[in-house]
Amino acid sequence: MSTPAADRFEGFPAAAFAFYRGLEADNSKPFWTANQQTYLEEVRAPIAALTTELADEFGLFQLFRPHRDVRFSKDKTPYKTSQGAVTEGEGGELYYLNLSSTGVFAGSGMYRMASDQLDRFRRAVDAEATGTALLEIVAGLERRYTIGEPDLKVAPRGFPRDHPRIRFLRHKGITVGRQLPIAPAIHTRRAARTITDTWRGAAPLHEWLATHVGPSTLAPDEGR
Repeated sequence: MSTPAADRFEGFPAAAFAFYRGLEADNSKPFWTANQQTYLEEVRAPIAALTTELADEFGLFQLFRPHRDVRFSKDKTPYKTSQGAVTEGEGGELYYLNLSSTGVFAGSGMYRMASDQLDRFRRAVDAEATGTALLEIVAGLERRYTIGEPDLKVAPRGFPRDHPRIRFLRHKGITVGRQLPIAPAIHTRRAARTITDTWRGAAPLHEWLATHVGPSTLAPDEGR
């Protein structure tokens, strides 16, 4: 599959969201074949243009493949119903973008930490000074951001159920994000500013993660 060359980002076209509404209704190869050019021109190309523009500040982005891996899934629908892109900052934090039928989601933080990251994260949450600092950071952010849900129902092994920061000990990663609804601004260059403002606004969390967790030093197949 070839992708049109990335030009200047001018917003997310209405046709991009319509494409995913159609794919949700008919997730089939005939639909994909008939609308593949729409995907390339109205979905993939704008995201490629945007992430190319933002690479100097945030790093080179990886655009996700549109095909689902159905080998071990009961759901055999062949195509993803959204287009994602992600990059990793110097501190190990991720910057994530996802376009679907309902708008564009911009998120950041650490998602599915590797085992060495998770160990450092839990130690930092457990410690009074660093754990309290995280509580204060998140309290400030959650007025404007959606905070990722915890992964565990109870405290991880070795920590009391009534730990004062049990909320975050139940996380295997911590992310914040905002949904950009389908409104006039999303179809213009203002969307890029909204996305970058979202990522920059979460800088206190990124700095905490960089200081107390940092990138994984494990090989990819050792870290999970």
